[in-house]
Amino acid sequence: MTGSYSLLVADLIGVAVFAASGASAAVAKRLDLFGVAFVGFLAALGGGILRDLVIGAVPPLAFSDWRYAVTAVVASVAVFWLHPQLNRLRRTVLLLDAAGLGLFTVTGTLKALDAGVPAVGACLVGMLTAIGGGLARDLVTAEIPVVLQRDIYAVAALGGAVAVTVLSWLDVADPITLAAAVAGVTGVRLLALYRRWSAPVAVP
Repeated sequence: MTGSYSLLVADLIGVAVFAASGASAAVAKRLDLFGVAFVGFLAALGGGILRDLVIGAVPPLAFSDWRYAVTAVVASVAVFWLHPQLNRLRRTVLLLDAAGLGLFTVTGTLKALDAGVPAVGACLVGMLTAIGGGLARDLVTAEIPVVLQRDIYAVAALGGAVAVTVLSWLDVADPITLAAAVAGVTGVRLLALYRRWSAPVAVP
């Protein structure tokens, strides 16, 4: 399996996971089928669209490669029809969301570095790729974005982006080390949920 093909597969898995997350939020808001598909599309591809616009890759992959849009819509429609069963799998959804965070952090950072974005900028692009869809999802469904609350979410993505950038700088960014970076971001997110870690909050 080539590196580019592996990156595509990881990207599409992340798209499906975040589409399912967005669609679940839309179902909870009792949106219709179109609304569920639209929110799922935003959640899955919003971060990637932002990434591509920042690095000058236009039109964004979400519009130029049909596989991305189709994956997002199919996953969203599946959630619309299967949501009663998925509601009983909340832990599974949280696990998939954490895995999607790790996947999008790594792929977003790599694409920024490949586009010649400097290290600090690549870290920010990687983080935005991972959290951008969630921001769009929460804004459209009238929720305060998760990444702006106390959850360790954006911080985990930023840490993963820094790790990927360092691996690339050391020229050891191979499939094994990148998989370890995905696992690291996923693990930090899940551990933060389990231990109820949170970022400091200002005292009024």
